[in-house]
Amino acid sequence: MKTQVNKIKADLQHFCGTEMVFKIPLIGTRFTDGLKYLANEAECFWLITDASVIAKSLSNRSEFITIDFKRLSEKEQIEKQCEAIINYSDGNDKIFETHRYNVTDFPLDELRLFFVNNTLMLPSEY
Repeated sequence: MKTQVNKIKADLQHFCGTEMVFKIPLIGTRFTDGLKYLANEAECFWLITDASVIAKSLSNRSEFITIDFKRLSEKEQIEKQCEAIINYSDGNDKIFETHRYNVTDFPLDELRLFFVNNTLMLPSEY
């Protein structure tokens, strides 16, 4: 597992901009090459879909939305009664929503994404 995590982290560093944009048909949001890679490698299409739906619903509050996934420490898991959270904010510490995930198989402990112009992307692709 640790080898997979290290490989994903290293590979994500190589995405700068995007050559291709993919679309989620039911909601019409787009996502980039880097997220397509992440979804395939980490088997996390659920994350792209969830983040897209929620960020799109918040786009009337800000044109730029950050999505921060964080796996909680054991102590935090007990306190918050969930394994991970995703904060949706304006990038300036104004949190619009926090979503809790009781269980997750996402291999990374942390991940930041941006949602701009109906497109979900890695920060390096902005």
